[in-house]
Amino acid sequence: MTINNCMWHNYISSSFAACDDLQAFRSVRLQSKSRSEKTSVNPPVPPFTHESAVQKVRLAEDGWNSRTPERVCLAYSQDSKWRNRSEFLKGREAIVAFLTRKWTRELDYRLIKELWAFTGNKIAVRFAYEWHDDSGNWYRSYGNENWEFDEQGLMKARHASINDLPILESERKFHWPLGRRPDDHPSLSELGL
Repeated sequence: MTINNCMWHNYISSSFAACDDLQAFRSVRLQSKSRSEKTSVNPPVPPFTHESAVQKVRLAEDGWNSRTPERVCLAYSQDSKWRNRSEFLKGREAIVAFLTRKWTRELDYRLIKELWAFTGNKIAVRFAYEWHDDSGNWYRSYGNENWEFDEQGLMKARHASINDLPILESERKFHWPLGRRPDDHPSLSELGL
């Protein structure tokens, strides 16, 4: 598929104007030569380089920090399969329902992801996020994810293992305003996590 540069520029410009947090929302619709056929593309696409894998991880982090299930699910294939802790999901509708429940329970959620390894169409990440429940109890959740992507860069499989550590509010390390983590905020490695 070839992409007309002018069409791409116009699409990106209009998307930027319509989206609150463009870094958190990168799923795009590109029109192929046949105007009736649309292919969902979520750059960067495999095979991944170190640079594109790091970019994919940051885009995923930004999406999850938006805490907007309907936007986050667009990074996943229609039939994406998940294992999140002990819960098994399939498809975007299940992903939206899961994330809605998650962010209703996990308040003031802030996440940092970091690339662990990559090859071809697979990426492994480690992550930590901080949140509190409706009683004000704070937690730092640590985990690892294994991701597999289709040719369009949509995640078709996600396997997540996560452990929750109760922390005091004074032990929190993630203090940026809700939303995208600032570029100058320390990474997991820089925080010693």
